[in-house]
Amino acid sequence: MNGGNFRYSLNEILFLTLAAAISGITEWDEMAEFGRHKLEWLRKFFEYEHGTPSHDTLNRLYSSLDPGQFCDSFTEWVGELRTHYRDEVIAIDGKTIRGTDPKCKGMEGIYYVSAYAAENELVLSQAITQEKSNEITAVPKLLDAIDCKGAIITVDALNCQTKIAEKVMEKEANYIFSLKKNQRELYEQVVGRFERQTAADHDKNIDIGHGRIETRTCSVISDLTFIDNAEQWKGMQTIVKIDAERIQKATGEVQRETRYYISSLRPDAALINYSVRKHWSIENKLHWILDVNFGEDRSRKRKDHSAKNYALVIKTALNLIRLKPGKGPLKRQKLRALLDDDLREELLTKF
Repeated sequence: MNGGNFRYSLNEILFLTLAAAISGITEWDEMAEFGRHKLEWLRKFFEYEHGTPSHDTLNRLYSSLDPGQFCDSFTEWVGELRTHYRDEVIAIDGKTIRGTDPKCKGMEGIYYVSAYAAENELVLSQAITQEKSNEITAVPKLLDAIDCKGAIITVDALNCQTKIAEKVMEKEANYIFSLKKNQRELYEQVVGRFERQTAADHDKNIDIGHGRIETRTCSVISDLTFIDNAEQWKGMQTIVKIDAERIQKATGEVQRETRYYISSLRPDAALINYSVRKHWSIENKLHWILDVNFGEDRSRKRKDHSAKNYALVIKTALNLIRLKPGKGPLKRQKLRALLDDDLREELLTKF
């Protein structure tokens, strides 16, 4: 693109930025430099008649690209590649892009909500909001965008809402909602039931790693007779208590926590315990990876739609790497992709 004349196709620009991103390059100027050095390799896939675009061209394209249409294309692409699992956990959670801080002149902070398929380790879609409080309205739209039939949808306490329960059941999925005092009456009744009522099923899981021993005991009650207005929560079949104990092996320090949930699942404590644990993968296998390995929080892409679209670029890059898992940490896989043209080509075959 130059002076109103189109010099590069959208596919040429997308392919360049993805090839750079899976190689660990995330800034527009560095991507442009990568393109100049890899022009011969890039021409194996597209013409690049005018060479590769400058960093200004990359910035203009991603600033002006419609983020809704870009996300729709991303969601469709992932849907075609995804493997469906029985009772697959789809974790939904939000994240702020800290580099788009509201204090920046003329800029509003960007907050997005992602749907993450835990077994596939793939991002399925994202929905952009301007603040965390809007997450409640974003989640139903996100569920409409993805195929979640038969899956288990997990959300935090903010999204423990009757309308979200209705949407999950409408999509022929199941849910596990974290329950806290934002739903005070329901929370207090659930806590009281576990004090007075015998659980229908129990499961204990012990996890040893990262310098600690963690024991999670899941208790499930299926008799909801004494839960007022239980019928307002469409599909709800069980209430859940998880007692977690963490022992730091180095110091012997013990931490204990009790968490409560509501669920549309049958009283299967082992499945629920597993699913709750899987929910946290969205934090340590997505949000943490995006910040540490792709520098999302450090990014200063602020012009127009650039931050929203760049968030999808790096999610696409992460998905491409995970569609062909390699050996070693992600940082090393990106370095190998930078150095090895054949490996980079192999990673991009799913694009």
